Amino acid sequence: MGRRPVNEEQQRVNAYGMKTFDTRDLIVREDIMGKAKELASLISTSEEVRHYQQAEMKINNHERVQGLIATIKKKQKEIVAFESFKNKTMVAKIEQEIAELQDEIDSIPVVNEFQQSQTDINYLLQLVISVIRDTVSDKINVEAGTEAPPSTCGD
Repeated sequence: MGRRPVNEEQQRVNAYGMKTFDTRDLIVREDIMGKAKELASLISTSEEVRHYQQAEMKINNHERVQGLIATIKKKQKEIVAFESFKNKTMVAKIEQEIAELQDEIDSIPVVNEFQQSQTDINYLLQLVISVIRDTVSDKINVEAGTEAPPSTCGD
């Protein structure tokens, strides 16, 4: 399930004499991958994901929002056509129309709810990444016997 093993030809040595590897060639331990999948499963059952799914369903079933999205996509294709004809006037006119349509979409409460749910999931994922990064960083500093970097420049 992990990545393929690195053979001798794939190994390179950097300027310091250390072996370096292409990240896509590294083997990921099965236990680490298992825990990552377990964490992903936990996140997928979170309140943030549930709220996102509900908001997404509301957006997909909202006729006005879907109509506005379809109109914007159509106008984006028109822009491509007018750009190929070097018609800057029409491109500017259509870009203004798209901006107005986007403003209308953004004023619809269900769209705001959906955008907020996306922000909440991103925040949750960034928080998890930060905890993992900080925990690994702390372990590396302790195991290597090095002091953690000072928290401020004055330390």
